[in-house]
Amino acid sequence: MQQLNFRKYPLRLKNSENRWWIFDIIRKKFMVLQPEEWVRQHWLHYLITDKGYPASLINVEKELRVNGLKRRYDIVVFNSDGSMAVLVECKAPEITIDQKTFDQIARYNRSLGATYLIVSNGLQHYYCQMDQQAEKYVFLRDIPDFSR
Repeated sequence: MQQLNFRKYPLRLKNSENRWWIFDIIRKKFMVLQPEEWVRQHWLHYLITDKGYPASLINVEKELRVNGLKRRYDIVVFNSDGSMAVLVECKAPEITIDQKTFDQIARYNRSLGATYLIVSNGLQHYYCQMDQQAEKYVFLRDIPDFSR
């Protein structure tokens, strides 16, 4: 897999059934190693190891409804009170991050109400803080560390 714009993490890989698999530290099972999954697992390690978010407050690939349609978000991090803290949209490294990507995460966030949004293809990372009242976002250099 392609080297991403993250430090090295202890990712667990295995080769089985003629394909590569990567261990998901949240779902506690091996997932087929696809480019987007490679990015998602790096984000999970970054959020837990580098930013201090507890694994117990993280959900991966859950269904949500957007304009009556079923969709799946990549990663959501909750605050201790159960409110949404962070929404992460992962793309494969070969996917260009463009306005369509930001529109997608904005649509998802109308349903979820996360304070921070991250869009990443593993090579480029974009961080935003939402202003829910004004319905706009401000770009940041990073998201804050977890605070209890």
